[in-house]
Amino acid sequence: MAGKATWEYRGDPERPALLVQFSNGTIQTPENVSFTLYNNKGATSPIKSQRILTAQTERLSYVGKNFTPEALKSSSLCRYFVGVLNKETGKMQVYDAEHLGMQPILENNSTVEDQQTEETRDQSNLSYREKVDALIEAFGTNKQKRALNSRKLNQVGSEILSKEMAKAAEVIIESRGTTELVQEVAVKKEEESFSLFLPLCNAKATKQEDVYRFDDLLPPAEYASLEEVAAAFRNLTPGELQEKREKNEHGSYVLQELGELKFAKDIDRHARALWYSDTLIKMSKLKMVKRKDLIAMGCPSIIAGSLLKNFTVPTFKNERILNSISATMKCKIVSYVLALALHISDFQVDLTLLQRDLQLTEDRIIEIAKALRLKISKRLMFSDLVLGEGHKMGVLELPLVVYKPVRGRKSSRKL
Repeated sequence: MAGKATWEYRGDPERPALLVQFSNGTIQTPENVSFTLYNNKGATSPIKSQRILTAQTERLSYVGKNFTPEALKSSSLCRYFVGVLNKETGKMQVYDAEHLGMQPILENNSTVEDQQTEETRDQSNLSYREKVDALIEAFGTNKQKRALNSRKLNQVGSEILSKEMAKAAEVIIESRGTTELVQEVAVKKEEESFSLFLPLCNAKATKQEDVYRFDDLLPPAEYASLEEVAAAFRNLTPGELQEKREKNEHGSYVLQELGELKFAKDIDRHARALWYSDTLIKMSKLKMVKRKDLIAMGCPSIIAGSLLKNFTVPTFKNERILNSISATMKCKIVSYVLALALHISDFQVDLTLLQRDLQLTEDRIIEIAKALRLKISKRLMFSDLVLGEGHKMGVLELPLVVYKPVRGRKSSRKL
């Protein structure tokens, strides 16, 4: 049976044994490590003696200090001892010890600890976005890291693009002058303001019918749904037309085109387009539109849904969501009516009749017609409705007309 072991304290707090721990791993050949200890007893420090321990290995050099913030915190929380056991006598001699963390010295003669302190100081000046990016780089998933790299590449690309654009702008300004560029900007601003409600335009079209495509104005599914409702226009008799004129069931433009419908090449196509235009004209006079109102006009379900989606704006009033026709939406309705009228009236539109039906000023409808790039002319009209009256006409000609903004006109005018 083994004898009872005893221990004896032989420590000296002023000369403790040193326990070292290498931050980057374990030394495989400790016998080949050369240690050097430096003491500074005269320094004013929380501990009586400042110590620096250096270690030299075949690959790296290390340094450890007992007066760093981490070392001071560690020494205040615990106390270290080293025991040496004599197996023959069963006695253990206990000595005071001090723990030192050894940091490798890098090529720039700074330790990892010093670099970490500098990084911490630098990170205090980072923005929230930069701190999040640093966390993603360190601990993020592969997906997050890929997204971060993609965003940084895009940012670099945008900066390069901005510089190239600035250089290109300088070249253009030098070659063309500021006056011409200001005029071009005014034209583009006017075009952009109208593009909010204009139908899709193919300015490079070689045929009139391809400038504003009929299928873009009246999609095939909606066109097919108008077969029954347009039958009343398609099969209209002279007596029924006269009755409609007396009752003012439709506007002047629609009544005029109904009188000429029998001369159309495709009566069914013209009747459907004319019925759809008549519905848009009636809708433009409303401020609020309900689905049941459109159904009451005879609109098929698909047409009612399309009109509410494309020509109204949802508004919240009296705890209800209503479909209103704003000024911009009315302009959009007018532009679509004009574009459809081009297909109905052989690409020349009586703007005066439509102006009255749509309850617009002459300047306003001419402004929208010019935005559609129609050529404006004046013509004497002779028909059942008008006799020898001068009407403004909008004609679609190729190549399309390009209008320059009038000098002095307010570009901020809201449409």
